[in-house]
Amino acid sequence: MTQWRNWSGLESATPSDVLVPATTDEVAAAVTDAAERRTTVKMVGTGHSFTSISAPEGVMLRPDSLTGIVEIDRDAMTVTALAGTPLHVLNTELARLGLSLHNMGDIHEQTLAGATSTGTHGTGGLKASLSAQVSALEMVIGDGTVVHASATENPDVLAAARLGLGALGILTRLTFDVEPLGVLLAHEQPMLWDEALARYDEFVAESHHCDMYWFPHTDRMQVKRNYRQDLTRDEAEPLPRFKAWLDDDFLANTAFGAINAIGNRAPSLVPRFNELSGRLLSERSYSDIPYKVFTSPRRVVFREMEYALPREAGLSALREVRALIEASDWRISFPVEIRMTPADDLTLGTSTGRESIYLAFHVNQRTDHTAYFGGVEEILRAHDGRPHWGKVHTRTAADLAPVYPRWQEFLDLRDRLDPQRVFTNSYLRRVLGD
Repeated sequence: MTQWRNWSGLESATPSDVLVPATTDEVAAAVTDAAERRTTVKMVGTGHSFTSISAPEGVMLRPDSLTGIVEIDRDAMTVTALAGTPLHVLNTELARLGLSLHNMGDIHEQTLAGATSTGTHGTGGLKASLSAQVSALEMVIGDGTVVHASATENPDVLAAARLGLGALGILTRLTFDVEPLGVLLAHEQPMLWDEALARYDEFVAESHHCDMYWFPHTDRMQVKRNYRQDLTRDEAEPLPRFKAWLDDDFLANTAFGAINAIGNRAPSLVPRFNELSGRLLSERSYSDIPYKVFTSPRRVVFREMEYALPREAGLSALREVRALIEASDWRISFPVEIRMTPADDLTLGTSTGRESIYLAFHVNQRTDHTAYFGGVEEILRAHDGRPHWGKVHTRTAADLAPVYPRWQEFLDLRDRLDPQRVFTNSYLRRVLGD
């Protein structure tokens, strides 16, 4: 019997059936059959969510045959792709067409449906999340009906299903707003804690995209700023091939993985490793097309918790987290990531209605994350934090509802689109209720 397992190894499930639909009609038939049999159905992606949000309890649909771009509208500047398309495939194809997404996260292995349904996001820009860049969609709802949504057709469905947690239906097509392919100038530099935090608002204001990384147990930070350039692809100046391999492949993956393995066996060495890593960082600048600047390979398997906080509370919460780590006996080998997003209008978006600072916490897969994540989560909750839907958290429907002004709107739509709960699973029962 087939077993589903997510990338981090934290979640697994054994579905009753496995299907590989190649068309929307085949997805609709699978949903209709599941509804008639009073079972559940889930379309899985690449498993990059750290929660069980896509875990199949009944029928599992694989997205392997629902891939590729199906429509390009250069007048509207939109591109429509099948929902099972991996993000890295979309990025490559868009670049070939002279187009690009506006923003994205730092990995691009996820399917389009998985990335948008969980709220995958980048930092800065006019739109930070992939969901906010979706302008239309096609979805199969709980009775097998195919629904289309855009700004003019079922706009309430669009607002919610762009980040629908897989609770409203199975996405089959997504239309993204795109822009002409440009070039980003990336500037990265090491900095000490006090200066980085004191200048954070300055960095966010003067760059298009900014994120920072703090090395726990040290004063070391890395600040990354990206600037949009009026250059063609041919005018870009990417990192030399050897330098890119050394920094972003060997050091960030091979060497970092080895350091984590040693740290697991000898935790007392972690602070010294972090200090060394911070001291070895050097300032660098390069330019390239956006997805090559935004994304990088991640071969060290990890577990992650991330929260969106009101922008005005983000750095205060970070300082409290540092104090907590320093007062504990935890040894944290992964940097803490700090990103900022503009407000959006997604029904259950973690940035809905407010500018946000995201704080992300990681451990390698062989480290017990529960005490670290649990202690930090108490601080983030106290600052009106909203957990990333695809990353580790302990929240339930009862305590999530107060932090989402449009919570009931989402639940009402769910009752309309999936009254039988064909798309539910244990995660959705916990975070949305029955």
